[in-house]
Amino acid sequence: MSLPATGLPIGRSLLCLVVAGLAWGTAGATASLLFRVSDLGPLALSFWRCAGGLVLLAGVLALRPRRPRPSAESGRRRLLRILGTGVGLTVFQSAYFAAVETTGLAVGTVVTLGAGPVLIAVGARLILGERLGRGGIAAVAGALTGLAVLVLGGEAAEVRPAGVLLALLSAAGYAAITLLTRRLGRDGAAGDTLATSAWAFGIGAVGLLPMAAAEGLVPHTAATGQVLWLLVYVAAVPTALAYALYFAGAAAVRSATVSVIMLLEPVSAAVIAVTVLGERLTAATVSGTLLLLAAVAGLAYTETRGAAAARRSREAVPA
Repeated sequence: MSLPATGLPIGRSLLCLVVAGLAWGTAGATASLLFRVSDLGPLALSFWRCAGGLVLLAGVLALRPRRPRPSAESGRRRLLRILGTGVGLTVFQSAYFAAVETTGLAVGTVVTLGAGPVLIAVGARLILGERLGRGGIAAVAGALTGLAVLVLGGEAAEVRPAGVLLALLSAAGYAAITLLTRRLGRDGAAGDTLATSAWAFGIGAVGLLPMAAAEGLVPHTAATGQVLWLLVYVAAVPTALAYALYFAGAAAVRSATVSVIMLLEPVSAAVIAVTVLGERLTAATVSGTLLLLAAVAGLAYTETRGAAAARRSREAVPA
């Protein structure tokens, strides 16, 4: 494995991905609270999430010092990055919500997040030439097993083919974002992650607007202040912050490793469900969480060790 030339160390890239995954896990709890106190639907919430993230990142971009556009990235590459990320984000979110609506939360989630690492691993092998190795294959298998235990948890689930297809489409959108980010970041032309995130949110908001309008954009609620604060949170933390960190970290880390670290999202969601929302802690929750954390730790260790070995190998070559 070669060291990435993005300028972001492997350790810091992994930290960015871990924080992003944990932050994404809080979005579900926030959505649950919003659904309890208002009639806001999932597509409308996704639209406001993208729109709010766009506004916040646009403010950050306007206030920060101007910087020259990286010379290593051409206009065509920048356009590919923006359009590819925006379209992938729109497909990922909208198809996922549609899958959950069609076949239920358990099946929609396990198919989307379970198929994601598989599609990414296959795509990375075919497109990027990345190799998992036996340790990586074992870690991905352990992560998928943990996710299945965590999400399904012994509850009966009704599988509908249309919902499964929508979940696979959602997984393909997520895989496309990860592979595109990694492919464009391999040669050091990672681009501006904040600007990429802002453009992606803009494209996502435009793509989701028709469906969100049909569902109902304005929530009806007696707790207006609480709804507004929850919307601000979901736009700021699991959206603007998390996606900016994700794009920064994913450009410097192997695609398969990214896919497994992002499984921290359901882990953090399960912890919040128990500690904040008062849901019952089951043996499946504990087992699935431990399996996922073990897989994440294993892949993170492998990534760091491989980067250190590559650095020592390069330093050993005489100038």
